[in-house]
Amino acid sequence: MAAEPGAGTQAVERAMSLLACFTDESSELRVSELCTRTGLGQSTVSRMVASLERLGFLAQDTRTGLYRLGPTQVTLGSVGLNSSPVFRAARQTAQNLAHVADLGANLAEFHGDQLFYLGNFEGGKSPKSFTMAGRSAPLHATAMGKTLLLTQTSQYIHDYYAKGLGIAYTPHTITDPFAMESALAETRSRGYATEIEELAFGRACVAAPIRGRGGAVVAALSVSGPLSELDDERRQRELSLMVIEAADEVSVALGFIVTRAPQPRVPLG
Repeated sequence: MAAEPGAGTQAVERAMSLLACFTDESSELRVSELCTRTGLGQSTVSRMVASLERLGFLAQDTRTGLYRLGPTQVTLGSVGLNSSPVFRAARQTAQNLAHVADLGANLAEFHGDQLFYLGNFEGGKSPKSFTMAGRSAPLHATAMGKTLLLTQTSQYIHDYYAKGLGIAYTPHTITDPFAMESALAETRSRGYATEIEELAFGRACVAAPIRGRGGAVVAALSVSGPLSELDDERRQRELSLMVIEAADEVSVALGFIVTRAPQPRVPLG
């Protein structure tokens, strides 16, 4: 019997809704939990889960019976990441930056009113047991987010806050569009953005823009770590020079011609 119009699309959407149930907070789920989260019937979920497992999109723990994302997801994620010109241009530079700064080096781009992490590399003073690639974070509460806002219009900034996106994560978060415009003006004048306990207590970050061939900000590069590592003015200045030089290096690789006055060189490896 011929499939109903749109039946194939509906099946794909249902399969994607099942995969979207898996998050950092819920990385392993039972069929019953998938039914609850998607509103789909148990027979439908069981059938789709079996197909997704067969194709490698899901894997089942034989001891607990719980499902988690499978190896095919890792393969596709790797292909997607490696197809990014920004990631390819920045990977080695970011890795060198993390080594020299001894802190975390992060790479992100603008995506749907958020910043989207392309990758992170860890230094000794900012270790992580997980990858940031694929995660998102708010633009207004992060140094990289402010960097990505540099070439956005004033109207965009005000619309962002009007949508209710500029919520407070700590008392230090910028929750006013006019205050954000002032912060962005300062960022433009000095060439880097800062984040001091604006997203989380005890954390700080310094970020600089990565520009494409035409000069638009296409991504951001940062170093981040404990507040104690970035709260000193002299240390912040040292790190800012590292980040600016590293971001300029990536920008040049992407075809941008850097015209700012030379900064004192900080070797990156």
